[in-house]
Amino acid sequence: MNSNTFRMPAVALLATGAVALLAAPPAFATGGAGGGAGSGGVGKAGAVVLRAGLDVGLLNKTVNVPLKTTLNEVTAPAAPARKTALTVTLDGVEGGAPVSVLRADVATSKATADKDKAEAEVNLAKARVHVPGLPALSLVEVEQVTSKAVCEAGKKPVASANVLGKVTALGKKVTLTAGGPTKVEVPGVGLVSLELSGTETTSGTAAAAALRLKVSVNPLNLNVAEVQGEIVLAEAHCASPPAPAPIPPKPEAKPDVKPQAVTDTRTGTVTPVTTDANLAETGGGSLAPYVAGAALVLLGIGGGALAVTRRGRAS
Repeated sequence: MNSNTFRMPAVALLATGAVALLAAPPAFATGGAGGGAGSGGVGKAGAVVLRAGLDVGLLNKTVNVPLKTTLNEVTAPAAPARKTALTVTLDGVEGGAPVSVLRADVATSKATADKDKAEAEVNLAKARVHVPGLPALSLVEVEQVTSKAVCEAGKKPVASANVLGKVTALGKKVTLTAGGPTKVEVPGVGLVSLELSGTETTSGTAAAAALRLKVSVNPLNLNVAEVQGEIVLAEAHCASPPAPAPIPPKPEAKPDVKPQAVTDTRTGTVTPVTTDANLAETGGGSLAPYVAGAALVLLGIGGGALAVTRRGRAS
């Protein structure tokens, strides 16, 4: 089993449409309306199993018939899509019968988004891609391709894409590398260029696409002269919800200052004293001089009484 996790320049991923689609509302999961990175302050996410943009030239016509389709594209809050038979219909091709672009044992895509996280994921297993004019020969067969994009509020987005197991193109086994496209040519049939697509992340978005196929075949079968275009397998992309607002610090508690009082020993009058922490520490206040004066008077009276007592004893 081969497993490839890879990164490529943004220009390569832009060609797949994954990054460009980050601005397209239909490709996203949303949870409401409003502002923020996503609608209503939530994130955005979208996933698609297969995206095809092909031009089909017909033998009995001088113009090409476009085949542009998106299969298993999902957005939240819809449930994950699960299909194993995906078809499109082209008039005048294969007798007007539906063309099975993709057959797979597993073809799931899901996307969720809320105020905390946006996430998209695609899983495709035992998949066979066909194009008009080649009903018996698969354009490409893959054992498993996956992609995933996670955008969590306040964290760096993460994207991954993998091609697992054996890959064949036009009936030939191929080895894919991150260094560039792998080309497979079959005389009398055509050329397929396969490229590991890659991932791309920014401070608030993530995108991944597992496999990109450039197709140029001329089967000359079932009224099909040529098929040209591009097919992308397993796209996932997301945009982060707004980061939560910082919690303001709690104000510092003020010191608990109890009221003080001064009692006049001659009259018994109690006078409240208003003071603050600084005055309590230094002993200062507006009544301090009066308190000191009263103490001196009492000290003088006591001294006089003591002197009179001593004279009485001496006589």
